[in-house]
Amino acid sequence: MRPRRSLAAAVGLVAASALALAGCSSEAPAADGATPSADASGATDEFPLTIEHALGETTLEQAPERVATWGWGSTEAAIATGVYPVAVAEQTWTVGEGNLLPWVEEAYDEAGVEHPTVLTDAEAGATVPYEEFAAAEPDLIVATYSGLTQEQYDLLSEIAPVVAYPEGPWQTSWDDTITLTAEALGRSTAGEQVLAGIDEYLAGLADEHPEFGGKTVAAIWDSPELDAVYVYNSTDARAGFLERLGFTTAPAVDELDSTNGKEFTYTLSYEELDKLESDVVVNYSESEELAAEVPTRPELQALPAVKGGKLAQLVGTVPVSSVGPPTALSYDYPDGVPALVDKLAEVLG
Repeated sequence: MRPRRSLAAAVGLVAASALALAGCSSEAPAADGATPSADASGATDEFPLTIEHALGETTLEQAPERVATWGWGSTEAAIATGVYPVAVAEQTWTVGEGNLLPWVEEAYDEAGVEHPTVLTDAEAGATVPYEEFAAAEPDLIVATYSGLTQEQYDLLSEIAPVVAYPEGPWQTSWDDTITLTAEALGRSTAGEQVLAGIDEYLAGLADEHPEFGGKTVAAIWDSPELDAVYVYNSTDARAGFLERLGFTTAPAVDELDSTNGKEFTYTLSYEELDKLESDVVVNYSESEELAAEVPTRPELQALPAVKGGKLAQLVGTVPVSSVGPPTALSYDYPDGVPALVDKLAEVLG
């Protein structure tokens, strides 16, 4: 297993490279939550710039200095390019109300930046805390991987310019989340450098595990209360990440998709599990108790891969979140991608 790089070192390298290209002096993020979250000198792109997305067209007249994020992944993408948001979406399922994701908290602490406002999000984006956004006084809201509705987007746009997802809600790939966030910040060069580092890391894992090459995979979430499993289709960032490790999304995953690709996941009843053919199954569980039941649950024996012992599980809200999908800061979280790779290697060994 590879050692995890220092978040401060990784962010510092990208920021320093971007600043060198811009011919500017080094940034030093302030430790006052009331100060701007970004030094405009860190932007390397020309302003004004216009970004088209699924919910409209957003024009930014100048590099943003107070950035708020909503949804998943854009917080980490901003930090990785040298911007520390002043307000970020709550991740209640992962770390509880009002807390920061561990890799996000670590990044702020290492940089000596005061923690951001944690925006209330108890319903996974179904409701938006407009007053909290307004109180944070952002000059840009980044929601490149989110479930914003047109109404929510329009109302947020009255507070600050909003950059939403490129196609559908919750369907932005993990790497596009980084690219689009970096573009919105005027730091596309920094975004490219972040992706290059992740590409190198994932390519290294794929090289270390040639047994992954060509194997088909289905990623699921067992839901016994529904007598079904949730299946992540090929539009989901989780599938895209597994493909970067050398796997191929099993054809059956999309063939059985009842949403026809309009949603990132769909339910498949236990009665139909025998149709979900793949070389290996990745199952995500929030607790050890639930995970322990999966290999022996009679209904799940209908899954060919589970019956054949080709099951890899990732357990716990934080580990699952670190790969579901991975972000610019969580892709090498020790209990996430590296742990899952080890389990997949063991299953396929």
